[in-house]
Amino acid sequence: MNIEQKVAIVTGAASGLGFATAKMLADNGAVVQIFDVNEENGQKAATEIGGTFHKVDVTSEEQVQQAIDAIMAKHGYLDIAVNCAGIGPPAKVFGRKGVMSLDFFKKIIDINLIGTFNVLRLAVEQMAKNEPTDEHPDRGIVINTASIAAFDGQMGQAAYSASKGAIASMALPIARDLASLNIRINTIAPGLFETPLMQGMPENALASLRQIPEYPKRLGDPSEYAFTVKYMIESAYLNAELIRLDAATRMPAK
Repeated sequence: MNIEQKVAIVTGAASGLGFATAKMLADNGAVVQIFDVNEENGQKAATEIGGTFHKVDVTSEEQVQQAIDAIMAKHGYLDIAVNCAGIGPPAKVFGRKGVMSLDFFKKIIDINLIGTFNVLRLAVEQMAKNEPTDEHPDRGIVINTASIAAFDGQMGQAAYSASKGAIASMALPIARDLASLNIRINTIAPGLFETPLMQGMPENALASLRQIPEYPKRLGDPSEYAFTVKYMIESAYLNAELIRLDAATRMPAK
């Protein structure tokens, strides 16, 4: 799929991996729609890249549907959806603070997994209306964000790993569901990246994290995530695939 003139949703695009992706898409000629709950940063991001901001809680069926309806009313079609929205606060199942609350577990699952699926399902409903051609057979593509925590979850990451593991494992059945519609789905499992969350950590902690990847010994740049999104969109034979973008990182227990 060519990116130019395609209408693309990016969730969590007010910062971090989502913003880098939105910028890459805009730089390549896409009409970018930013979904985020942070209105100030979302508007700023949209202005910077020439996109459109929609204040959206991805867990809300109503808010996602309203935003997609607005996109369809203005542009008439939707081609790309990249799900980057997510949270990952740590908590042990049982520790000094007591047992993990069920509400804590549900919140992470709700935002990371349910939110991803909510956007995906409503986006592909519109993608299915696109008319394929012999030259451009794809009706659309969805790219989801898992994490290496889906496979190497650390202490305190039971909820986060569960949410990201589910994102990774649902790709194949979804690809099979959407195959007859000419809609592809791929997944990226990023490792340790230079995001706002990381940038707020003490330098000694960052220095320690930079030693975990095998090579190169550094944190990933969000532009490298965006480059992988571009590759997945443009590579027509890539479907139901998961790419670990992690410099051969295997996370220790803690």
